[in-house]
Amino acid sequence: MAKVGMDGHDRGVKVVSTLLREAGFEVVYLGKLLTADTVVEAAIQESADAIGLSFLSGEHVTYTRDVIRLMKKRGLVGKKGPVVKLFVGGVFPNTDIPKIKSAGADDVFPAGTLVEEIVRRIDSVI
Repeated sequence: MAKVGMDGHDRGVKVVSTLLREAGFEVVYLGKLLTADTVVEAAIQESADAIGLSFLSGEHVTYTRDVIRLMKKRGLVGKKGPVVKLFVGGVFPNTDIPKIKSAGADDVFPAGTLVEEIVRRIDSVI
C-alpha cells in the first residue's frame, strides 16, 4: 500500500491497511510522497501479489499510468496479464473509474467502499 506523488493525506490508506491486515492479508504500508519507481521496486523486493495505491490529490490517473508502465517494464505485467495485481482507491470522481481501469488497474475502490467489498473483490482476483 502506498501514496504516490505529492499527496500527503494518508489517514485513509492507513485505516484500509489495518483493516486488510485484520482480514488476514499481509500488508506492507510504504508511506506517502513516493515515486512510482519506489513502489514497483518494493513490490519486487517483497514478492508482492498486489500493489495498492491510494489517492486524494487528483493525480490518480497519471500516477496509475506511471505505475503500470513501470510494472510492465519490470516484468510485473506479462503478455497474459498482470503477475502482480494493481488496486487503486481513494477520493476521486466516479467518472474517473473507467480511466483508472483503462490505465491498467485491476480494480478501483472509491471512497466509501466497504471493507468487506474490498476484501471480497481482492480475494476474487488474487
